[in-house]
Amino acid sequence: MPRIKTILSAFCLLVLAACSGTDESDTGPLAAENWVTPGGDIGKSHYSTLTDIDRDNVERLGLAWSADLGTNRGLEATPVVIDGVMFTSGVAGRVYAYEAATGRELWRFEPEVDMQINRTVCCDMVNRGVAVARGKVYVAALDGWMYALDAKTGAVVWKADAVVDRARGDNSTGAPEIAGDVVVIGNAGSEYDVRGAVSAFDLETGKLAWRFFVVPRDPALGPQDHPDLEPALKTWDPQSRWDIGGGGAPWDAINYDPETGLVLVGTGNGAPYATSRRSPEGGDNLYLGSIVALDAKTGRLKWHYQQTPGDNWDYTSTPPMILTRMSVDGEERPVVLHAPKNGFLYVLDRRDGTLLRAHPLVRMNWADGVDLKTGRPNLTPERSDYSDGPRIVFPATPGARNWHPAAFDPETGLYIGSVQDLGNAIYMTPGQKPYQAKMLNNDAALLFTSDLLAILPSLPPPLRAAIEALPEMEWVKENPGGTELRAVDPLTGETKWAHKMAGWQDRGGALATAGGLVFQGSIDGHLRVFDKDNGALLKEINTGTAIMAAPMTYKVDGVQYVAVMAAWGGGGYPYVPPYSATYTRGNQGRLLVFRLDGGAVPMPDELPPLEPAPSAPQQASGVTDETISQGMMLFMGNCALCHSNQPRSITPDLRRMSEGTHAAFRQIVLEGLLVSNGMPRWNDRLSEADADAIHAYLIDLQRQTRAEELEKQKRGLPLDTPGLTILSNY
Repeated sequence: MPRIKTILSAFCLLVLAACSGTDESDTGPLAAENWVTPGGDIGKSHYSTLTDIDRDNVERLGLAWSADLGTNRGLEATPVVIDGVMFTSGVAGRVYAYEAATGRELWRFEPEVDMQINRTVCCDMVNRGVAVARGKVYVAALDGWMYALDAKTGAVVWKADAVVDRARGDNSTGAPEIAGDVVVIGNAGSEYDVRGAVSAFDLETGKLAWRFFVVPRDPALGPQDHPDLEPALKTWDPQSRWDIGGGGAPWDAINYDPETGLVLVGTGNGAPYATSRRSPEGGDNLYLGSIVALDAKTGRLKWHYQQTPGDNWDYTSTPPMILTRMSVDGEERPVVLHAPKNGFLYVLDRRDGTLLRAHPLVRMNWADGVDLKTGRPNLTPERSDYSDGPRIVFPATPGARNWHPAAFDPETGLYIGSVQDLGNAIYMTPGQKPYQAKMLNNDAALLFTSDLLAILPSLPPPLRAAIEALPEMEWVKENPGGTELRAVDPLTGETKWAHKMAGWQDRGGALATAGGLVFQGSIDGHLRVFDKDNGALLKEINTGTAIMAAPMTYKVDGVQYVAVMAAWGGGGYPYVPPYSATYTRGNQGRLLVFRLDGGAVPMPDELPPLEPAPSAPQQASGVTDETISQGMMLFMGNCALCHSNQPRSITPDLRRMSEGTHAAFRQIVLEGLLVSNGMPRWNDRLSEADADAIHAYLIDLQRQTRAEELEKQKRGLPLDTPGLTILSNY
């Protein structure tokens, strides 16, 4: 029996199947002792057949072990556990290996990343996981290099470049996917000048096997890169902005289907967001906002389904997919369940892309349904086209769903995940913007409905009046937005139960188990456990650290564990919500592992009260109000995406610069003094005069902040009164 067990374990490692599972689907066994992909099984259902932790004993859940990962940036990965060894990824593509039962570190790997890449990373230096096969651990670093590491030692076996043109804004944040003899990864960066692509590398050598481009290239350059783009070209204006790539970056949502031999890829948004600027004559703009099914051996397109034709709202199709089987209209079918940003929950036959169901999850006004015969949404441009004036569009650009994994419970047939009901006011900013390489390419300004009522008085009167006249203002007044953990029947769209989250930015991933439980973390620092049948809260553990990633579970030596990565980050990462643990206790990134009869979680210390901003230096001679105004515009256009200048931000609050930082300002901004810390240099974009104008604006802002905070201190008011969350170009 020991010899048989060893052989079976080796086979598990090769095919990424949890052989200890008793429940199987056509995509392989469901997770049990092992958790072999970030989604648990090949279908990525985020479901486990383990039952040791159940409704009756979950109250005994406590900490088994934890690891400090040495970061204050976002952690989004779900660990993989195979035969007692845990592998997970962290910031920028770092990899960690632990004894899964004890937490003893076996090795760690830190890729060499030029942090200048942060110029093109819209949504933090995150990474969503590793793939494990054939004795190797595969990870994509932030700068787009794919690494194969020896699973026993962490040594680099090979390294391959997944970026086509390093003069553009490509980066990588997703988890690789094993697909037969290749490992597949997509690029990120559609907010910049990226042409979306997915690349496959030979598992053993790292040689490029194939590459699929999501959008066509300029037809003036000759034939397309592959024949599958020729029909797509017909859906674009010939005068499209080919020079900035078109977007479509498949930064997450890649699933291999061993039954069909297909790689299913969710593709990204258009760039720029506004179709009128991207493809002026309109068109569906294939293959934006789609699921594309590619032959794993050749990379050729077998079928596609476009969920958001002519994407105009940043409605990526990159949120995770789940492959499973369901009885649909009396027929057992292999299906893919997918809820992209656009607000619908889709059920498709994964053999050919046939649409079986499409149910709305939230309020929406870009479409009022989907025609099941044609598969096309019923578009409502009169309510959502902002090319000729502001519109309030539902759902918002963060999406009804996003990267936070959902779970599918085969026992109840429920899809369980965080769902966000939120909109945003969108309007075109004046003037034609120069689109430049490695610069944010967007003409649309966004104001989230969660803050819209408070923001309106500060808007220019014509813009304010136009927004207030929109019928969707009634929706905003009724409910400006929020997030729930929901259990939804994907065949009917009916919500079986829901749990309201702490706020609209709270969207943790989910885990369901055969023990009758659903686990989810919250950015308020709590790991919560629900009864999967009715959503009753059974247990909550205050960890003191914000949680966004999906929990997972595994078993070693007869003991079931639950693990989760913890730290705030991702989209809008500089804007730390006041209801998050990060706001009160900082953002110490940790890996937390629980078991029955475990101990208490060590709580990070509470942050000390804020002190008034330090005194600002004197302005340089010649600085005028016009200089400061110019500096503000330059700051908003180049710096504000990362520097929110709010209390408790995880990026530096530049209203509180020290004397030394002021003295080195030019060196930091133009010469890259702090590139290794993640602060890029801007000498290709900003002149010395530009940097000085930005500095003058920040000196003036620091002076004002200090005066305001001294007055608050005098009156006994808290200094860290939270500001508004205004994310332009989210």
